[in-house]
Formats: sequence, C-alpha cells, structure tokens
Amino acid sequence: MDANLVQEAIQNVNFSAIMPSLVLSVFGMVLLLVSVFSQRGKTTPIAWLSFIALVITGIVTLSGWNNPQAGFAGSVLLDNFATFFNMICIIAAALTILMSDNYLKREGYPVGEYYALILFTTAGAMWMASGTDLMTIFLGLEVLSVSLYVLAGFFRDQTRSNEAGLKYFFLGAFSTGFLLYGVALLYGVTGTTKIHGIAEYVAANSAASSNIMFIAGGMLLLTGFLFKVAAAPFHMWTPDVYQGAPTPITAFMSAGPKAAAFAAFIRVTMVALESMQADITAVFWVLAVLTMTAGNFIALSQKDIKRMLAYSSISHAGYALVGLVAWNEIGYTGIMFYMLVYTFMNMGAFAVLVLIGKKGEDNLTVDGVKGMGYKRPVLAIALSIFLLSLMGMPPTAGFAGKFYIFAAAVKSGYIWLAVIGVLNSAVSLYYYLRVMVSMYFKDAEEDFSWAVMNTGTAISIVIAIAGVLLLGVLPGPVMEMAKLAGF
Repeated sequence: MDANLVQEAIQNVNFSAIMPSLVLSVFGMVLLLVSVFSQRGKTTPIAWLSFIALVITGIVTLSGWNNPQAGFAGSVLLDNFATFFNMICIIAAALTILMSDNYLKREGYPVGEYYALILFTTAGAMWMASGTDLMTIFLGLEVLSVSLYVLAGFFRDQTRSNEAGLKYFFLGAFSTGFLLYGVALLYGVTGTTKIHGIAEYVAANSAASSNIMFIAGGMLLLTGFLFKVAAAPFHMWTPDVYQGAPTPITAFMSAGPKAAAFAAFIRVTMVALESMQADITAVFWVLAVLTMTAGNFIALSQKDIKRMLAYSSISHAGYALVGLVAWNEIGYTGIMFYMLVYTFMNMGAFAVLVLIGKKGEDNLTVDGVKGMGYKRPVLAIALSIFLLSLMGMPPTAGFAGKFYIFAAAVKSGYIWLAVIGVLNSAVSLYYYLRVMVSMYFKDAEEDFSWAVMNTGTAISIVIAIAGVLLLGVLPGPVMEMAKLAGF
C-alpha cells in the first residue's frame, strides 16, 4: 500500500508545471549567497543579476503558452491563464528592480537581500496564479506576503517604514486567518481543497450550495482575497503601507501581488463557487461601487502623492471588481488586460517619483512638484502620460482597459454599475490633474537638480511608456491573448 502511494506521488510530480517559479526560486537562493560574499554597498551586479533572472524566467514562462502542464496531483496547473498572470508579475518585478538600485543607495540601504526577496515574492505570486488547490494558493499567498512584510518595513531606521511593515503584517495575518478558516469550512463540507473538486461535489450534491457552512466558507475565503486586492472596506492598510514602504516596493505591491490575488480570485469564484454566482455578484456589485467611490473621494483630499496613488489603487481595484460582477468572458479577460495595463501605468508613475524624490521623500507632495514641467520637462511629460492613462484618457491603455471592463458590465445588464464606474473616473480627473497643474502652472520653488536620470530607472520608464501607448493604440492582440488564456 505504501509503495503504491509513493509510486503514485512520483507519477503525479511534474516539475514542468512549476518550472517558472522553480527557476526564480533557485535564482533567489543564488542571489542570497552572492549577497553574503559581496562587498557591502556594491549591489549593482546583484540588481542586474536579478533582472537577468526575471528575463530568463519570462522566457521559460512564455515557452509554456498553449502547452498546459498539470502537476502534483492536480494542485498546480500552468495553463495560458497562469502564464498570462505570471508575465504580469514578472514585468512588475523587473520594473521594480530596474528602479531600485540608485534609490536604495540614495536612501542608505544598498542591501543585496532586497532583490532576493522580490524574486521570492514573485515566485509566491506565480503559485497563486497557477494554483488549482486552495492549499497551493494559500502557500503562494504566504510566500508572497511574508516577503512583502519584510520589504514594506525595509527601512528600519524610518518610523514610517516600520509602521508600514507592522500594519501590513498584523492586518495581513488577520486576513489570512479569514482565508484559512474559509478553506477549512469548504473542506469540511466537500471533503476536498481542489477547486475543480469543490465544483464537482456541488454539481453532484445540489444541497451543498445552500449549506450554511459552505456559504460561510466561500464568503470567508473571498474576504481574504478582498483584503489582498485592497477592496473596501478591507482597504484600511493600503494608504499607510503604500506611503511608508520604499517607493519601488509600493509600486510593486500595487501591481504584481494584486494581479496574483485577482488570478486566484477569478479561479476560485468562477470555478469552485460558481453555484453561489447570484449571491457573489450581488455582494460584489456593492463592494465594487463602495471601493471605487471610497478610493476616489478620499484621494481628492490627499496632498502626499504616494498616499494619493494608494487611494487611486483602491479605486482601480473597484474597476477590476466590475469585471468579476459581470461574470462573463469579457469580464475576466477585461480584468486580465486591465491588470497588465495598470502594471505599466502605475509602475511608470512610481518610477518618476523615485527620481524626483529627495532622501526621505518628504518632497513627494502636490506642492513639491511645482514647476517641474519646466525644470525637468522629460520627467514631467512621462508622469503626465501615466496620469492621463490612470484617468482613462484615450489613446492611452487606461482608456482601453476601462472600456473592456465597463463593456462587460453593460453586456451582463449591469448598466448602472458601468455608469457609476464612468462617473467615478470623472471624479478621479480632479486629483490626477491637480498634480499636472502643479507641474505646469505653478512657479518652481526648487531646481530639481537632484532628479538625475540613471540607466535602470530610465529603462523602466521607457518600457512603461511603451506599454501604456502601445496597449492604448493596439489593444487587440493582447486582448486576443487574454481570450486564449480563458479556462
């Protein structure tokens, strides 16, 4: 009997299904060893090595397109859906690393372990995207979260950074409890943690979908995901963590981990909890409106740009939730496209902030960028492009992303939800334009002599601008890829 179990386990192992995250984890461990033997402060080679690791991982990931691999007794599935989200996480991590080296030296924290933590975070995000078992998703979530807790509080001598790390840790641990309790209840009812297994059990036992334990488990599970995507009213950690964390990490948190959370969100809701569609869409309708509205209206009063972008991030999670409410192909492919678009435009905006911030970043306020349009015109134009895309202005990718999301809502009959989304986009114009007005219509109080372009950050800004403009003008090919990534 034991021999059969061992043989079955060996047959079920398929390392191809986890190859991208395996490559990244190996590189992460190598980077830890390299950083131990490197001279303190000499982190540039480590930064570029980690970037190369992500490029190699991206090539390995794309090689699996249209070649799905299942492994570990069906707990992991590297299909087109996972590959698409894996690439978003890789792009976010690569842009983060490019803008980090000079930033860490400026802030006095040139530490090699920083880059290894980013790679481990990305590996955890990949497990979340490819997980078809709730325990695999939980494992990926924990690897991602623990690494991010450290990165959020990376500047140990700064009170804001300590506060960010502690708040993220405590509230993150609290939300993980909800998620794990939800998993336990679902297992108790269905006898499995496999996503497809739960769906099959409910299909065979129609009474299960009305079982109070099943409903409670599903809602607790979704609560854990809602925290990770910063949806209201589970958004309370976002402003303080985004403001206190190192700026490149703030950018990364707003893109890569959020995309991974949405990947798991989509799989769980549309497969395992399909029987609860009516209840889930009703709840998500309210949450989408609440998230969009809370994010946008609180952002109106923010003077710190990082904090403003944190509330903006909350509102964009609300737009993405509209795609989940729609519960159709356009909805979830729209979310996939939107997550890619959001990665480019938000990462680009933070890359500019990395350059214009002084040590300590106390100048990253709306008044702090007065006259930058004349003192640093290239950076001001770049930031303006990203802000216009965040507003949803054509011909940027932000417009195309919102168009697909709202179109999905209209197709499913949620016309008022789409109307509320458009009105919220109109509200967001005020706080985004306020930054642009400060750059171009206010007299400069400083010369921005410290805002010197460096190779890594310049490459990240160029890549982000290319992504924002190309996906805005030619969204078709990527949307077709998103459709092929359906499940």
